[in-house]
Amino acid sequence: MEALRPVRPTGTGVLVLAGSSGRVDTDRARLLAAHGAHALPLQWFGGPGQPPGPGEIPLETFTSALDHLAKEANFLSIVGVSFGAEAALVTASLDPRVRTVAAFAPSHVTWPGYDPDQRRWAAHWTWQGRPLPFVPIQRPPNPASIDGLSRYLPVYQASLEAASTTTLEQATIRVENIPEVLLVSGGDDQVWPSTDSARAIANRRAAHRLDTRHVHLPEGGHRTILPGERAPDGGHAMARGGNPKSDRVLGAMAWSQLTTALRLNERRH
Repeated sequence: MEALRPVRPTGTGVLVLAGSSGRVDTDRARLLAAHGAHALPLQWFGGPGQPPGPGEIPLETFTSALDHLAKEANFLSIVGVSFGAEAALVTASLDPRVRTVAAFAPSHVTWPGYDPDQRRWAAHWTWQGRPLPFVPIQRPPNPASIDGLSRYLPVYQASLEAASTTTLEQATIRVENIPEVLLVSGGDDQVWPSTDSARAIANRRAAHRLDTRHVHLPEGGHRTILPGERAPDGGHAMARGGNPKSDRVLGAMAWSQLTTALRLNERRH
C-alpha cells in the first residue's frame, strides 16, 4: 500500500475512494498528487482477501490506509464518490484524524449491499466487528429505466420514504464530527438523491454551527469529471444522469473548492 508521492508536497494526505465499480481511482489520485498531495487510491472490495462486493466492509480498511498516509502527511483527508463518499463520511465521523472530506454524489445515511451468495441485504460497513445500522431497500413496484438502463434513484427515494424515524436517525451519518466537509452533487443524478443528501448533510452540520461547502449543478449527473481527468468508465451498467459536458462543468466548478479544502497547490507540478 503506497501513496503517489508529490513533487512539491503540501503536507496533505488524501485517501481516494471510488464507488460501486470497485475500481482503483488512480486517475484522480494522480491529479491530486500533481497538486501536492500524498494520494492513496484504495481498492476496498473485490481484491485479494477482500469481500467480493460492497457489503460488510470493515471500516478498519480505511483507518488502516490512513495509518499509512499519516507516515507521509500531517493533514489527512478523504475524497470519495458515491459508495466511496458514503465510506469517506462514515470513516471521518469515527476517526478524528481526518480533517477534511470531499464527498462527490454523497449520501447522508448508510445503506446496505446485496450479498448474492447468501441472498440477503447486509450492512455496507462494520466497525469493531459490528454492522452499522442502515436504511433497508424498498423497491418501487415499477422501477424506471432510461434507454434500457436501470434508474436506481426511485429505489433510494422509496427506501427513504418508507423508513421509520428511528431507522433514519440510526442510519444517519454523524457528519458533525468532521471538521470540514465539501459536497459535490448534480441535480440530474439518476443513481441516488445526492443533492437531497448534500442538503441534509449541510443542514445537520449547520444545526451544530458548522459551515459546509456544497457545489451543485442542476444539469450534472452522478459522475463528476475534474479538470485533467478522463471520463470514468466501467462499473455496473446503469443510468447515471448528466452528460460528459455537464459533468466536466461541475468538475470545473468543484476544482477550486477542492484545492482549497485539501490545501493543494493551485498549479500542477
